[in-house]
Amino acid sequence: MLSSFASFILPFSLCLAPALAQTLCNGYAELCSRQYSNVTTVGTHDSAFVGDLPQDNQDVSVTAQLDAGIRFLQAQSHKNLLGTLDLCHTSCIEEDAGSVESYLSTVKTWLDANPNEVLTILLVNGDNVPVSMFDAAYTSSGLKSYAYIPPTSPIAIDAWPTLQELITAGTRLIAFLDAGANASVPYILDEFTYFFETPYDTTDPTFPECTIDRPPGATADGRMYIVNHFLDLELFGIDIPDDGADNTTNAATGVGSIGAQADLCIGLYGRAPVGILVDYFDHGNVFVAQNTLNGV
Repeated sequence: MLSSFASFILPFSLCLAPALAQTLCNGYAELCSRQYSNVTTVGTHDSAFVGDLPQDNQDVSVTAQLDAGIRFLQAQSHKNLLGTLDLCHTSCIEEDAGSVESYLSTVKTWLDANPNEVLTILLVNGDNVPVSMFDAAYTSSGLKSYAYIPPTSPIAIDAWPTLQELITAGTRLIAFLDAGANASVPYILDEFTYFFETPYDTTDPTFPECTIDRPPGATADGRMYIVNHFLDLELFGIDIPDDGADNTTNAATGVGSIGAQADLCIGLYGRAPVGILVDYFDHGNVFVAQNTLNGV
C-alpha cells in the first residue's frame, strides 16, 4: 500500500514543485503582487570594480553579488583606447574591469539559471557614447531578450507591472542608462526620466540629507528615486571609498545607517526609495534594511 501511494505522490510532487517555486518573486511571495515601482532594492554601486585597490567598491564577483541577493547592479562605462565599450572606473587607465558585453553576458547566464528574479541594471555612460553601442552589447550578450519595454514612454510611476507580471512575461530585466538613451532603443530607459538621485561622494558618515541632486532642478513628482548610500573618504583631494566604515554605513539601523537615511527620505517624499546603492554590500546588514523597507 505504501509503495503504491509513494508511486502516486512522487510524480504529483514533482509537478507541484515548479508551481510552488513560481510563487516567489525575488525571494519573497509578498513581492509578487507589488509593482516594480513599489519595491525597494539594495544595489551594488560600481558593481564591476572588485578587489582591494583603493578605488574598488566591491569584494566579490558580480555573480556572487547576484547569488547573495543583489537585484540592482550599477556600473560605469567608458571607451578604452581601442574604442571598445568597457567598464572603467573614471577612466580605463585607472581601472578596466573588461567589456560591457562580457559583463552583460555574465548577468544573462545568471538570469537563465534563476527564472523567478527581476533585475535592474543602471549603466553610467561616462563618455556619452551613442546608445547604439549599449544596444550592441545587450544584443550580442543575449541579455536584450529579457529586457522590459514600457507600453508608453515614459510609463507613470503607478503604472509599472508587478514583479510577477514581469516574470510571467519573461521581461525580467529593467535597463537604465544615465545619459544618451532615446526612443531608437526603447528598452534602454533614460534614468532621469524615471528617477532622481540623492547626492553622491558623501563624506559625512551621518548621511544627513536626502535632497534631489540629479537631475538638476527636478522635482520628486512622478519619479522613483535612488539613494546613494556609500561613504567616501577624501585623500589628497581625491574621494575614495571609506572601507573602514562599511559595517556602520551598511547597518540596518543607527546613525548613518541605510535605515536612518531611508527614513529621512520617506519623511520627505512619502514613499520608499526603489534603489539604494552601497559599497561592499556584504559588510553590514543591507538585506535586513531592504526587507524592513519592503515589509517582508
